[in-house]
Amino acid sequence: MKSILLKILTSLFLTFFVHCSVAQTTAVTDKKIPEFQQITELVLPEIVTDRPDKTESATIIPLKGFQIECGVMSGNYNFNNSSQKLLLIPNTLFRYGLTKNIELRLVEQLISFKNEQTSEENFGLSDLELGVKIQILKNPDINTEIAFISHLVLPTGAVSITNGNAGIVNKLAISHSLTKFLDLGYNVGYNYFNTETGYLTYSVVLGTGITKRIGAYIETYDEVVEFTDWISNFDSGITYLVRENLQLDFSFGVGLNQKMNYFSVGFSWNIPKKQKRNGHNYEL
Repeated sequence: MKSILLKILTSLFLTFFVHCSVAQTTAVTDKKIPEFQQITELVLPEIVTDRPDKTESATIIPLKGFQIECGVMSGNYNFNNSSQKLLLIPNTLFRYGLTKNIELRLVEQLISFKNEQTSEENFGLSDLELGVKIQILKNPDINTEIAFISHLVLPTGAVSITNGNAGIVNKLAISHSLTKFLDLGYNVGYNYFNTETGYLTYSVVLGTGITKRIGAYIETYDEVVEFTDWISNFDSGITYLVRENLQLDFSFGVGLNQKMNYFSVGFSWNIPKKQKRNGHNYEL
C-alpha cells in the first residue's frame, strides 16, 4: 500500500495540464461607417472551457455570455464487485455570466449503465445540478487565477438512476500560466451526499499548446470516499480550436488502483453576442 501511495503522490507532482485556448484578432477593413449609423456585430470571445479534463478552470465566462459544454462518454468500471458498462449521452454543462466575477451553472445528463454479470440495464436522466462559480482572484502580474465552485445536486433523476438524496459538490480551483504555452491547474474539493462524512476530491493537471489550434493535457484525479477508501485515476486528451468560440475535444482515462477505463468526445461553444453601437466614423 505504501509503494502504491508513493507512486500516486509522485505522479500528482509530475503530471501536466492545460486548457488550450487561443485568441485571434478580428480582421479590420478600411470600410467607413456612416456617422450615427447603428452597427450590429457578433462578438466572438476567447473560449475557456471546463471540459474535457476533470480539473475545473479558475476562469469564468464573460458578463452575459452563454456557453454550452457537451460530450458523450463510454466507460467500464467496477461497482459493488460487479462490472458495469456506463454511457453518458450526453453530459451537458450550461454556463452563464451573471456578473464580471460570477457565473451560473447547470449540469444535466442522460445515463445508461448495464451490469455485465446480470445484463440488468438502467437508463434515464441524472440528478440535476445547479451551481455557481465565483472568481476570487485574477492577477496577471503573478499569472494566477482562483475560483470557488459549488453545485447543489437535486434528486430529480430517474428512479433507477438517482439515490434519492440531495447533495453538494464544492471545489477550489487554482490555475497558473507557467509559460506562454504551458499552464498548470489543480482543484481541491469536498462532496456531501447525505452520507456519513462525504468525499474528499483533488486533481492536478498540466498541458501545452502544440499549435495555435491544438492543445494537449495529462492529469491525475483522485477521491477519498468517506475519508477511508482512496480511488486514483489518470486521464489525457487533446483539444482542437475550430474558431475563437468553438472547441472540439477527445479524452480517455484509466484507473490507477481500480478497474476503470473510459473515452469521451465532445465540444464547447460560446454563443456569440450581438453588440449594438451608435458609431461616429467607426471602423469595422
